[in-house]
Amino acid sequence: MRKHLDEILDAVRTLEREQLPRFLGDLREIEAVALGRLSAPITPAPPDESLNVKQAAKRLGISPSYLYKNHGHYKFARHEGGRLIFSASGLEKYLQSKSR
Repeated sequence: MRKHLDEILDAVRTLEREQLPRFLGDLREIEAVALGRLSAPITPAPPDESLNVKQAAKRLGISPSYLYKNHGHYKFARHEGGRLIFSASGLEKYLQSKSR
């Protein structure tokens, strides 16, 4: 982000005097948008859903036995109370990263 700001700062040093009012208006617009985002209420993320081996395997398109044996390869897997569970949001992020 700072790189972009430095480029703009370099550019403004060479702007024609007549272009400066427009530039200042653009800066005010950027400031207003940023302040609006800062003052907007923070909406908490919805709670993550826990999936069992069968549910996670279905979403991944693999067999439950394969997933159970290889769960250590997935960062969204964890043991909880002796059960192996999977984060639904973590699984979705994993699938999105694989589809790129």
